[in-house]
Amino acid sequence: MLRLPRASDYGAWHKLRTESRDFLQPWEPVWSAEEMTRNSFRKRIERVNLEFDAGSSIQLFIFQKDPERLIGGITIGLIRRGVAQMCMLGYWMGEQYAGKGHMFAALQLVIRYIFDELRLHRIEAACIPTNMRSASLLQKAGFRKEGYLHKYLRINGQWQDHQLFALIKEEDVRKGN
Repeated sequence: MLRLPRASDYGAWHKLRTESRDFLQPWEPVWSAEEMTRNSFRKRIERVNLEFDAGSSIQLFIFQKDPERLIGGITIGLIRRGVAQMCMLGYWMGEQYAGKGHMFAALQLVIRYIFDELRLHRIEAACIPTNMRSASLLQKAGFRKEGYLHKYLRINGQWQDHQLFALIKEEDVRKGN
């Protein structure tokens, strides 16, 4: 199940992110000391809602259905309209849920939403070259490796190179495209 985060998700989010910190840190920006506070989370929710309303980004939490449990997140970010009609994906998964197919299932729902509801033409995603799990996930979902981005994002305190992957609507192999 995917949905926008709510203020009431703070406890589950804090627990999952704290328990998964060592697992996530190599692939994410450095966490500030305040980032895990309830107040910071409240501000994050306000920003998520503003960006959703503006059509610039959609940040979703991923939940296991039965029982309902927060397991990760996926962001449809940098939504561009006009001649581009594209977005950039980002995602994270709690350590205990990684490698079990949850992110692939979430990605399938998000791809369908991006192409069918948002009517975008292109989805991009980037990952650090040593993040084999992420590269494998993207390729399994139909993304094609397109390039190499030198010192693209500041991850874990250092400017990191990334591989660029993309999925084009016309190349999406889902049935009914």
